[in-house]
Amino acid sequence: MDGYYGNYALVAALLLIGVIIVAGALTANRLLRPSRPTPEKLTTYECGVDPVGDGWAQSQIRYYVFTYLYVVFAVDAVFLFPWATVFAAPGYGMTTLVEMFVFLGFIALGILYAWRKKVLTWT
Repeated sequence: MDGYYGNYALVAALLLIGVIIVAGALTANRLLRPSRPTPEKLTTYECGVDPVGDGWAQSQIRYYVFTYLYVVFAVDAVFLFPWATVFAAPGYGMTTLVEMFVFLGFIALGILYAWRKKVLTWT
């Protein structure tokens, strides 16, 4: 397995071996486990408390908005680290600087929009 395509073959072989190991472990688990379902075992488990009601609960939208904002900042951080390493390379200074300011401008517009809509206030 030498050469350019040999590396891909090695990765594919390792991926196939990993899939076979996981599938084998799950199959062995299913074959070896005891299976005695009872109505009590099939009820919904809620931290040791008997379930009450129909299971429908509404959540406030602000939780999803905070999660979305976290994802935006996580993507921002993931983009900033490679940018910081490329910025020092010769010939990429001004181009990467402009790219980063455009990207940070979009992030700032999103934060400004969320702030103006009073999404960031916690009540």
